[in-house]
Parts: sequence; C-alpha cells; structure tokens
Amino acid sequence: MDNAGREPSEQAVLWNGIAGHNWVEARMLLDRMLKPLEDLLVNAAMAGSASRVLDVGCGAGGTTLAVARRLGAQARCTGIDISDPMIAAARADAEREDASTSFLCADAEIHAFEPASFDCILSRFGVMFFDDFVGAFANLRRAALDGASLRFITWRSPEENPFMTTAERAAAPLLPDLPARRPDAPGQFALADAERVHRILDESGWADIDIRPIDVVCTLPEPDLFRYLTRLGPVGRALHDMDPQTRARVAEVVRAAFDPFVHGTEVRFTAACWIVGARAPSGAAHA
Repeated sequence: MDNAGREPSEQAVLWNGIAGHNWVEARMLLDRMLKPLEDLLVNAAMAGSASRVLDVGCGAGGTTLAVARRLGAQARCTGIDISDPMIAAARADAEREDASTSFLCADAEIHAFEPASFDCILSRFGVMFFDDFVGAFANLRRAALDGASLRFITWRSPEENPFMTTAERAAAPLLPDLPARRPDAPGQFALADAERVHRILDESGWADIDIRPIDVVCTLPEPDLFRYLTRLGPVGRALHDMDPQTRARVAEVVRAAFDPFVHGTEVRFTAACWIVGARAPSGAAHA
C-alpha cells in the first residue's frame, strides 16, 4: 500500500495545486477560527493518555502541533496529508517550535503504515476526502494498536452550515460554471450522513462507534473575512483564474452576502459537525 505507480487522485491534484497553497497562506487564520474544534480533539487525546498519535489529513499541522504541545516530548505525534505544500509548511512550523512531531506527505488511504503503531488516531476535517472510505478506515485500523481510539470531527449537512455555502450561492449568478457539489463524493460534506459514517466504520473494522452532533461557535476578525472568502473554497479557487475586473466584482458580491455573519469587528458562525469516536477492537488481524 503506497503511492508509487498510482495516478494522482482528483484530491491529490486539488490539494497540491492552488487549494493547498491558499490553505498554507491562510493557515494561521484557519487555525484560530477552528480552535474550538481543535481543542476538542486535543482534550480527547489527553483523556486517553495517548503517546503515539496519528493526525489524518493534518493539513499544515496545526492540530498535530497542538497535541504535541500538550502531550510533551515523551509522546510521538505524526501528521499525514496528501498535500506537499501543506506538509512543507507543517515541517517548517515544527522545526521552529522544536516539536516532537513528524510529517508524512502521503495518502492515508493507501499508505503502508507500520501495523499497530498508534494508540490514538484523530482528525479535524481531514477524513472526508478519501476515494474509498471503507478501504481508508480499514487501513487506519491496521495502523492502530488494539484498543486504540479513533476520534474525528467532520461537517454535517450543507443546509446546517450556511457559512460554508454562502459564497457559492452568492457567486452562482456570476459564475455559472462553478462546479456543483456532488453528494457523497470526496469533499467537505462527504460524511454528512451519520448512518453512512457508522456503516463505513463498522465495515472497516472499528468498534464502539459513537457519533454525536456538536454545534460550535467559531469566530474570525472581520478584517480577515475578505481574505478568507477570496482564497478558500470553490469560489476562492475560481477567483484565482479571473481577470482583475471580474474578480473584484465577484468578491464584492460575495462579501456583501456575509453581512449577516458580521457582528462589529467579529465574524461569527456555528460549525454544525459530527464528533465521531470509535475503538480498535482487540484480537483483530493487522494484515
């Protein structure tokens, strides 16, 4: 199981292109915005006395580093992501902090992890992008020690997360070729159906599956909103290739659509998510 000889997936192309570079540019803003969700995962790792942690879809490493800070030098924290620019940024940040972390640029769906090598596997919005969800979570199960915990956060439905879809709705009249989201396809809302999540985990060998809805208030400074809207998501990617006049027009329309989320100097929205927990059962094969 490795990436050699395999054609790059659609997600690999996406996150090694402009989407990955834009995420790196905005990583500090995103980490601050999503910190309440990061804290839930850090606390879960602490509660389980984890010492060997894998952060799946770690992006630029914000959650990996946060867990490493809390667990201390005696722990081993590893982040894995398919995006080379994100992993390069994560490694640079870890080196500056002298953190006890390592980062892999690889596809967690097929990467040949050392069997039974982690006692905690977690992810903040990093497990929605697999082509084969059952295969991916089975691969993570093989990487987990018997009794290891799995804990991840994923988005619920687009309808419950208007902050995440407002830009597309506002831009649609001006960008008729903007790609439509495909239900159940790899992407932000691929795991919005809790029954599907339960089925995937059950079929891939995880036990004690627990899926709970959480609604978490996230914030960002109002001056950062324009940069967020014009760098991230489908609209941000589309703006990258536009002429300056069209880009300015679309950005103005999209920014106005976010006025309901602006409260003085702060932007606030509710992240409607699932927090998912499971356990690697004892006695399962690690083949």
